[in-house]
Amino acid sequence: MTSAALAPQPPPAPAVKPLLHVDNAVKHFFAGVGASVKAVDGVSFDIYPGETLGLVGESGCGKSTLGRLVTQLLPVTSGHIVFDGVDLTSLRGEEMRQQRKQLQMIFQDPYASLDPRMTIGDIIAEPLVNFGLVRGKAKDRRVQELLRIVGLNPYFNNRYPHEFSGGQRQRIGVARALALNPKLIVCDEPISALDVSIQAQIINLLEDLQKEFKLTYLFIAHDLSVVRHISERVMVMYLGKIVEVAPSADIYNSQNHPYTKALLSSIPVPDPRVESQRRLVELSGEIPSPLNPPSGCRFHTRCPIAVAPGICSEQDPELEEKTPAHFAACHFSEQVATKI
Repeated sequence: MTSAALAPQPPPAPAVKPLLHVDNAVKHFFAGVGASVKAVDGVSFDIYPGETLGLVGESGCGKSTLGRLVTQLLPVTSGHIVFDGVDLTSLRGEEMRQQRKQLQMIFQDPYASLDPRMTIGDIIAEPLVNFGLVRGKAKDRRVQELLRIVGLNPYFNNRYPHEFSGGQRQRIGVARALALNPKLIVCDEPISALDVSIQAQIINLLEDLQKEFKLTYLFIAHDLSVVRHISERVMVMYLGKIVEVAPSADIYNSQNHPYTKALLSSIPVPDPRVESQRRLVELSGEIPSPLNPPSGCRFHTRCPIAVAPGICSEQDPELEEKTPAHFAACHFSEQVATKI
């Protein structure tokens, strides 16, 4: 045996702990006696420091509700939201308020999310004032610095929101989210209300800010092509449940859930010749109501490979690892590539 073999070996590198751990989060909204809207129904996932996790799905699937649960703008019905080792669902009052410094949100509508009666300087400075961090000239300097960071004229701080375009307003929303130097920002469809050319600018801005300030994003969208560009991992949601999670490249090259494949087939290709040869995966029927979701797999009423009556309508599939780091909730995931 060589002396090298006898030498003490270094300890294994510690595993990276998730910045955010969501454990079986549930959010039901009361909708009358004996009825509730099951907006989020048993969702679990992790987000690691410095990454962007994309969350996609059709309108009404529960994406925005999940984002609000992460930031505790909505309380969970059950489950746990653990941020940086702290269970947010157990906090109240001032303890929760202090955690909000590290958790910020960029909202979908750049028109409704800014108070029209406040100047943009006051809007951006509001979180700083609320926490008593700066005042006077220091506050003005910080606001001007944030405006420069997001690509706006720092001397526009005395103007009102109606004097800005939609893209400029969203930059103001980004500046407000950055004011407290957060660790995690939930981006709730931040570009869906913007023109395509402006969308690209906001995406590039978010990527630059992530590198500069070591930010972590939960990026919510319904456009898979945008999510592919910005996200390291993609999480697909359907009717309150996560149906597939995988690294971005994997989920675009090989889908293990029929819903994901249908979503991807709906993305238009700008080349007419390529577009004419593509096959659209058409889903039958309408999205079921979250008041009364289907039994078993919630997607089985629209799934082209479902066995119903049978296991699909009777047994809710678990989110399982089908290939390394690629999870899906489907009884017949191995048939997605060949039968759809």
